[in-house]
Amino acid sequence: MASALNSLQLESALKQQAPGPLYLIVGEEDLLRDSALAALKAAVLGDGGEFNYDLFYGDEASGADIRNCASEMPVFAERRLVVVKTAEKLSAKESETLLDYLKDPVETTTLVFVSPKLDGRLKFSQALARTAITIDCLPLRDAQLTPWVARDAERVGIRLEEHANQLLKEVSGGSLYGVRRELEKLASYVPSGRTVTAADVLVLRGMEPGASVFDLTLAIAAGNRGRVLSILARNLEAGEAPLRILGSLAWQYRRLWKVKELLANGGREGEAARTLQMDPMKVRSFTGRFSDEHLQAALHLFLDADGKLKGGSSGRPKMVLEGVLLRLCEYVKSTATESLRRPPVPAGRVPARVVSNVRTITRGNRTGR
Repeated sequence: MASALNSLQLESALKQQAPGPLYLIVGEEDLLRDSALAALKAAVLGDGGEFNYDLFYGDEASGADIRNCASEMPVFAERRLVVVKTAEKLSAKESETLLDYLKDPVETTTLVFVSPKLDGRLKFSQALARTAITIDCLPLRDAQLTPWVARDAERVGIRLEEHANQLLKEVSGGSLYGVRRELEKLASYVPSGRTVTAADVLVLRGMEPGASVFDLTLAIAAGNRGRVLSILARNLEAGEAPLRILGSLAWQYRRLWKVKELLANGGREGEAARTLQMDPMKVRSFTGRFSDEHLQAALHLFLDADGKLKGGSSGRPKMVLEGVLLRLCEYVKSTATESLRRPPVPAGRVPARVVSNVRTITRGNRTGR
């Protein structure tokens, strides 16, 4: 079984030993994929330029061309680098042409396959997972993203206050490239030595008031369909990618899950308020608008919309997003109506304890919920 590394571990490994013959760079975070590929390119080619470098794309190249190129000997260098981007678009027929090569790769070539996600059912994907060194480029979890933002801020010579760090993640939807662009703007705007504030982030973001993902969830919580559609339209007009908007909303919903679990387990409103960036006095009333059933249904909506936006076969992206947002507003209104229909608790009777099922929701298919 081949080893698996993240992008930081790859850079460290390449400093200690020569590059291997096979790599799979896989995961949906494009900056991490690009960084891993850049590290391999520097390690293999050094200052030797492009002479021993060949690039293919899975939807254009044949398996035979990739195999033949990888089998060539390097010229005036120790190694060649052959990269196959969008490897997931190699057809089953073309990818199977490479199976023999994967069993016995040329030691003087580093062959790298790059993809957001491979179909694990294919023989090629299974063979690659067994033989190649896998570089994990999945999106960072929130606990990983916060220190990453702080480190990248240091890279461009700035320091962030806590709220600025949180807001950067929010306005970029967790995209590392989005965070990096905002940090580079901040580095040229904020005077040297001054800590970057949340106000600085908003000024350079150029975001219209009331157009952030947090404003969007506020409008959903109020069941205000008109405002929800208005915020979506402004973001699309400003050039925000539909997938990025969907990712930002899903990220905000994950935070809502965490906050509801925190409060259900006895956490304080102040801690929840810092996570949601809102008045502690309003936290419980706000999160109360999002029932567990709402959050579970939202997860399925996001997954379905993600497939439609990536597949490009289910109508215009704006219509897909509008459908998601209107359904979320319906969930809020139906939850509020149901709570009004519930009979009051008789005097002297203690209401049943409500137990958070956030953990259960994340494993919905296995629990039958």
